[in-house]
Formats: sequence, structure tokens, C-alpha cells
Amino acid sequence: MEPNEEVNAVTVPSGLGRGAIMIAVSIICAAIVIFLLHYVFGGRGPDPFEKDTREPLKKRVYDKKEKNKVLKQGFVANRVPENLDAIVIGSGVGGLGLAVLLAKVGKRVLVLEQHSRAGGCCHTFTEKGFEFDVGIHYIGELLDHKPFRCMLDQMTNGQLEWEPLENPFDHVVLGPPENRRQYPIYSGRTRFTDELKKCFPGEEKAIDEFMKLAKKTGNGVWFLALLKILPLPLAKFLVHTGLVRHLSFFFKMAPRSLTDVVNELTENKDLRAVFSYIFGTYGKIPKDASFAMHSLLVTHYLNGAWYPKGGASEIAYHMIPIIEKAGGAVLVRAPVNRILFNDAKEACGVSVMKGQEEVHIHAPLIISDAGIFNTYQKLIPKDLQTMPAIQKQLSMLKHGEGGLSVFMGLNGTKEELGLKADNYWIFAENNFDELAVNYMKKDREEAAKNVPLLFVASPSAKDPTWEARSPGKSTLSLVTFAKYEWFEEWKDGKVTNRGRDYTELKQAFIDTILEVVMDVFPKITRDKIEYIDAGTPITNTHYIGAPKGEIYGADHSISRFDPELNITVRAQTPLKNLYLTGQDVFLCGFAGALAGALTCGSAILKRNLHLDTIALAKRTAFINTKLKGE
Repeated sequence: MEPNEEVNAVTVPSGLGRGAIMIAVSIICAAIVIFLLHYVFGGRGPDPFEKDTREPLKKRVYDKKEKNKVLKQGFVANRVPENLDAIVIGSGVGGLGLAVLLAKVGKRVLVLEQHSRAGGCCHTFTEKGFEFDVGIHYIGELLDHKPFRCMLDQMTNGQLEWEPLENPFDHVVLGPPENRRQYPIYSGRTRFTDELKKCFPGEEKAIDEFMKLAKKTGNGVWFLALLKILPLPLAKFLVHTGLVRHLSFFFKMAPRSLTDVVNELTENKDLRAVFSYIFGTYGKIPKDASFAMHSLLVTHYLNGAWYPKGGASEIAYHMIPIIEKAGGAVLVRAPVNRILFNDAKEACGVSVMKGQEEVHIHAPLIISDAGIFNTYQKLIPKDLQTMPAIQKQLSMLKHGEGGLSVFMGLNGTKEELGLKADNYWIFAENNFDELAVNYMKKDREEAAKNVPLLFVASPSAKDPTWEARSPGKSTLSLVTFAKYEWFEEWKDGKVTNRGRDYTELKQAFIDTILEVVMDVFPKITRDKIEYIDAGTPITNTHYIGAPKGEIYGADHSISRFDPELNITVRAQTPLKNLYLTGQDVFLCGFAGALAGALTCGSAILKRNLHLDTIALAKRTAFINTKLKGE
């Protein structure tokens, strides 16, 4: 027998052998399907959404002193509850959200925040009588019957109200002052595309195809959640066999850049820009952005956009009492300097700096909402930082882009200033890749003279309670990208006095941005400005603990959507009893951070909380229909 014949004799089975293999494969596939169904649909731990905890709306609290009794409870040792079930590091919505989920199943949770007020990017601050939001601009998916809305209602006992934005909710402004084009973006399943077709006659096919791709891709995000909560061996099997890309269109489109996809759809450069404009909500320019990520933002606002009545601080204000009711607490000015481990290298507590002394607090579970870089590079001991499993996760991620925010307090009502409950995305040209790359490679002085992309919103115009709280006043929030390195030399200075050179650089950015704003909003003039200041990437580091001034956590480039990364970076860390929550566990933004909380809660409670929110929405719809019929 020739060698190749011998190989054939061994490897090519008879008809009976083939049949046996097919049967075996079928049995294995059936077993996987049964296991998946059992794991996905079989709830094992307690369900935080089992009881409807919505209460009749209470009288809204406007008094800042009263609100601060909830939001600004300072850390002292005697305020730490006894017999804790868990400690959460960081009070962003990923941390607070996770604490609420645990509290709703009877867990006693302590949330520790290094800043002077709770809320993370949901906190507000006041200067010269103006209240400013720092991170909440608009939220989607808040129709009454949507799982996201139903979940938020339960996580705030029905006390958090949402106000819809105008329609159009966004305006895309392209080009220099002498040739500006403005395109309105409408919500509505058909109106989004119908209005775009009016702006771009002859591009109907491209617009329809873009929306079809966005919907199909975005609808597949459930598989991302599944990979995060499935047992690791099964998740690895789905990824390493390539099944994940066959089962999920989200992961099939994930390696494709936004630029590549939109360039295939149309030659019209303005339409390409309009398809891509919302990349600023996740911080990655189109050539480096995954179309899968972009699809989530496009579809997120299809049913509308909303803003919290009373401002962003209402979110934390209505979450904290639920944590306290279960015996927990949310304490601020509580900088955690390290996570404590026992001899078995199991997380068992945290150390909080109180002045020059360490206060040790113990609990069986430690959950970090401080971000993966802070957690792995600052909070765990050096010997554990070098673990291969920890280093593998860190090697897969990089820091996101830094952000610069300008806060303006204006004399005048929204009507007098021409402000509405909407947002403006202003770009100096329609080639976003070229525009952003050229901007970010400049030195800081040159960059400050020419800021080519800008997000503009008026929190005061969006909030129907504003006029009662601050009559005759208005605010603007302006956001753009900025490199951490432009400001890094001042990172160790005093936050309120970093020196003349820093102040002058900030002012240069402010002046450039102000010229753009006054051109697009002609009713805003210098004499109307009562307050203006900017927060730079190092400001973000100080107030929200962002290591490189990033506003969206770990970078959201195409590599972030590699299936291998998403089964590696999970809520449960390689260290026993230590978990991660928030943006870095799932995706960025308010919704992404809450999805991170659901993912973490799923790992801790050993049930699929993502699926529980869908079941909750169905129950809520049934109850609401029944109430309407009575």
C-alpha cells in the first residue's frame, strides 16, 4: 500500500462510519443547544426585577442642601454598615447600578466614591448660580415599553422622569462658515430615513441600505452579552470554532470600519458624513471605528431621545435610597488606594485613605467600577498585577481618547438665546478621518487655534424644571476631543490653580470654540456670557479618575469588538471575589455602563439579568395595559 493510500484508508470512513460521526456531531450540537437554552433561560439566583417596586411620584426636591444629604455623604468609619455583602469602588452608573441590583435581592452594599459627590459622569456641579451636567446629554430607548426604560424605572422606584427632546434631536453642521450645510436628524422608524431622503435626493438606495445594515447589526448585540456570561469553555468553543461570526451578524460586521461601510454605500461626501456623525458618542473616528459599535448608536435613537427631568443628578439621587434601604451606603470623599487580599489571593476588602491613615473595610465581594486600568494597574498588589491572565487582559485594551468640555452660563431664557432641546454636531469639513487626524497630530498651541469638531447642547433647554429653578438663565455644554499629552505637564498641579500657562492654553481653546458657537448661534453674544470655563483631560483625571482623561473608558476601536477579547475581559476577574462593572465590561456611555452592571450582576447572582429585563418589559406592558382597561 502506498503511503497516501494508507492515509486514505485511515481517514476516509465507510458509510457506516460517516453515519456514526454525523450522529455524534448531531448529539454534540443538540447538547450545546440544550445547555445554551438552559443557561440563557434558566434563572438560578434571585431576580432583582421579580417585584414591581415603582411608587407614585413624590414631590420633586429642588433644594440643593436637601439633595446633598443624599449625594454628598462623606466617608467616616462609623458610617460604614456592618456585615457587608459587597463593596463597590466608584459611584458611576455602572457602580451604582450594580449596587442597586444587589440591594434589590437583599444584599448590603457599600459604594465608595473618591469625588465629593456621587454619580460619576452623572454628577452635576454649580458655579456662579449655574448648574452644569458633566456627562449626560441624551439617552435613547426610553419608550415606556422598552426593556431599558422598564429597568431604569425599577432601579429608581419609578421616581426618575424623562423629557423627550425636540424632533429633530440632532443637527449635523458641515463646512466652514462661508459654506455651512445643516442636516436635521429625526427620530422615528421611518422618519429618520424619509427626512434624509429629502436632503439627499437620488441617494434613496444608499440610505435604505445603511439603515438596513445598522438595524441588522445592532439587533445582534445580544450575542455580545451572551459571550460575557456563558461559561468560559463554551464561550471559547463558540469563538474558536468561528461559530460566533455565523450566529451573530453583529460580530460579522465588527471587523469592518465605519469608513469602509459608508464609502461602499455612496460617493456623496456629505451623506457619508451624516451617516457617520455620531461617532463622537463613543470616541473613535470612522476609519478606526467598528461598524458594529456605530450601529448601536444609530439604532439607539431611532425611537427618540430623552433627558432626565431635574438634571443628571436625579439619576444617583433616586438610586441611592434603594441601596440604603437594604442596609447599604454610598459614601463620598472615600478614595480607595488598594484592594485587600488574603493569603489565598482572594479579594477580601479595600483600604480607604482618611487623611494620612488607612481604613480597612472587609466584605466577601469586591466590585470595581474604577475602570480596568485603575483596577489592575493601581488597586491590586504588584505581585498580582504581573499574573499572565491580568497582563493578557491589559494587552488587549488601550486608553480611550481624552475629552475637553466647555461650560457656559448665559444670561437669558432659551427663547431669547435661540436654544432648543436638541444637539448640534459641528464639523469644519465632511471628511471626518482627515479632519480628526490632522487635529490630533498638531501641537497643543496649534490645536487650540483650530478646533474642527464640536458637540453643542443646552442642558437647561432640555430640562422643563430649569426655568423654575433658574429663571432667566441658560447653560451650554460643549465637548470636543483633546490629547492628554497636551495638558500632561500640569497633571500634578493644584486642580484650582495649575498655573498661568495652563490657564492660557485653556483660554485659547475656549476662545476658538466660542467663535464657532457664536457663529452657529447668533443670539449668543459675549455680553450674555456670565460664566465660562473648561475641563481638560487632566480635569477628567481628577474628578472621575480617568487615567488619561478619557471620557468613554477603554478605547472603542475595532479591536474592542474582537470575540476573543470579549470572552477574556469579563465581569469576573482572574482573582477570586473580585469583579468589574461599568463601561469597560460591556460598552461605553450611560446604556453601556448599565449593561456592564447587568453583566456583572449576572455573574454574581448566577442568572441572566439581560434576559430578565426583557421579561420585565413584557410584564410591565401587561400590567400597564390592564391598568388602562380598568
